[in-house]
Amino acid sequence: MDDYLLQTKNELKLRSYSYKTAKSYLRCLEDYFKAKEKNIEKPDIDFIRSFLLSKKDKELSSQTINLYLNAIKFFYREIIKNPQKIDIKFSKRTKKLPIVLSRDEIEKIIRNLQNPKHRLIISLGYGAGLRVSEVVNLKVKDIELEELMIHIKEAKGKKDRITIFPERLKSDINRLIYGKGKNDFVFESERGGKLSERTAQKIFENGLKKAGIKKDATFHSLRHSFATHLLENGIDVRYVQELLGHQNIRTTQIYTQVSNPSLKRIKSPLDNL
Repeated sequence: MDDYLLQTKNELKLRSYSYKTAKSYLRCLEDYFKAKEKNIEKPDIDFIRSFLLSKKDKELSSQTINLYLNAIKFFYREIIKNPQKIDIKFSKRTKKLPIVLSRDEIEKIIRNLQNPKHRLIISLGYGAGLRVSEVVNLKVKDIELEELMIHIKEAKGKKDRITIFPERLKSDINRLIYGKGKNDFVFESERGGKLSERTAQKIFENGLKKAGIKKDATFHSLRHSFATHLLENGIDVRYVQELLGHQNIRTTQIYTQVSNPSLKRIKSPLDNL
């Protein structure tokens, strides 16, 4: 089992899979190997199906079940090189609407953070539509202040993209990066080096709590809010797609469901009683 996990780890690394994806695949495969115990190298469709059903019975999300299936398929196709087709359909994903914060709520979160660097982290996450990983990995050379642009390097899917930089933060960022080298991180930890994703998420959680906002929002909600507010401002969905780095426009179009101005103008019949 350990040998198969090591082979899989090396293959994922060779193919430049992200650290998170590789870690998730290996965790899923370790679980699968323990359940199968014998003849791991031989794909048993009935066993795989029952294994995935057991995860469904434990109320794991559709996304997690699909992750297990992807990991198992990768193992047999790329490591074992077994030509047998694993004809199991992916679990239907739940279509949840993104949690979006209002402009007032975001302003309240930022206002309730006392630390200037913490305020900047949240402000830039929202103002440029960045993932938490993109915020902590941001380097001085990635920001073009005069052009008001940010060059995101090797984002999700190992793709670069350009996004906007909020002019309102220009002076604050200038002060923060003054004296730093081009390869230094914009947001460093107290001990130097890169800030951890968990620290950035904790900063957001603290701001949310201090602002008294009860929504189940996360740092990623800042990105959702960025996209939604751009659409509400009349920006074409295709431009929003480019700024977010979405490969498929259907991924971006979900924000039109929470930014529909026509729906927001409809009054409940209760208000007319």
